[in-house]
Amino acid sequence: MSRTVYLASAGRIRRWTARPTARDAQRSLARQAVSVALMCAAVDGLNFLTRGPDPGPWTPVLLAVVIAADVALATAPRFSGWVAVTHAAVGVALAFVMPPGRNPSTAGQLVSSYRAGAWLRGRSSAAALITVCVGILASVVITGLTAPVTLLGIVAANTLLPWLVGRYTTARKEHVEELRRQREATLRDAEAEIAAAVTKERETIAVELHDVISHHVSAIGVHATAARLNLIGTAVPGDSPVHTSLAAVQQSGQAAMTDLRRLLSLLHGGSDSSDQPGVTMLPELFTNLRASGLHVTFVVYCSPPPLTKEVDITVYRVAQEMMTNVLRHGDGRAARVELDCLDGCVALTARNRVASPAADAPRASSPSGSGLGLRGMRKRAEALGGSGTFGVTPDGDYWQSSVTIPLAGAR
Repeated sequence: MSRTVYLASAGRIRRWTARPTARDAQRSLARQAVSVALMCAAVDGLNFLTRGPDPGPWTPVLLAVVIAADVALATAPRFSGWVAVTHAAVGVALAFVMPPGRNPSTAGQLVSSYRAGAWLRGRSSAAALITVCVGILASVVITGLTAPVTLLGIVAANTLLPWLVGRYTTARKEHVEELRRQREATLRDAEAEIAAAVTKERETIAVELHDVISHHVSAIGVHATAARLNLIGTAVPGDSPVHTSLAAVQQSGQAAMTDLRRLLSLLHGGSDSSDQPGVTMLPELFTNLRASGLHVTFVVYCSPPPLTKEVDITVYRVAQEMMTNVLRHGDGRAARVELDCLDGCVALTARNRVASPAADAPRASSPSGSGLGLRGMRKRAEALGGSGTFGVTPDGDYWQSSVTIPLAGAR
């Protein structure tokens, strides 16, 4: 798994598990608490005027007290115990002026009992429950209801049941929160395992490259140098094709060792490695190719702005593969490379003349291309949100490779 794909996956996981900020949650809860308090005040005020005590000098005062107690439901959760006690006291006060046999309980009292169960813990929650139960029991007895079953039902319905529902709601919320924490911990563990697997795979590849490929590439360079030295003093002139070919092999071997060291650095250090090629090194790449006999024309129509490290490396590697295809499948004489930046993308295009059958005859014994290079360039581009097109031009004389990559790479 490439680091680009891994980072994209990690980014999606973080977006999926993102949660609203604590401040937004607090504001939402505050608005809901105010809505509940106003609704309770409206319901209890209406009930007081239609089913409450007969009009008297204390009626406006009691109505104001009931509404004030309901408005207190909008206060912070830490005051839930005091709010519940206040409603219990209001219930007792109403019992003295209510008609005989009428239950003085209010909507605010139900909500205050629920808040005591939902927000309070330990002794505070138990004390609030006992106080509210005693208050509702006293108010019911004062109104003249003395049947034990009736008293138990009223107390349970107006205090114990809302308190239990509050406890259940909080417990369920804590359970859901614990499940969320476990899920996030599992995702973090999965990301760590993926990162560890990628690191282990990189280290394994690095060891294999160092132990096998570097040995053979070094041997090629050594033998090319030795062959050139052995030709000194012979009848072969210094500007002969043999000397030119050996010099090209020597330079290619040195360039391969340089790229191999950069690749090993990337595999060991990941994307933090600073010793990596980029767009600024393209002229050097083409200069080395000119020394081997391939005339490369490099044209920059619009220089791209500073690129991300992934895009910068990808453009260079794609250019390398394009030149490899030119040397293997072109006429080996000339190629034109164009670099452009438009519409938020960097585009790299290479064009070379297709080798004629006669010119290609000496290479007939070599295996034909497997297409892995083209698929590799396309996958590099697609991993960063880009695309690639490859093929013979309509006139049939040229092969053209074109890769386009967004400047910012994959998001």
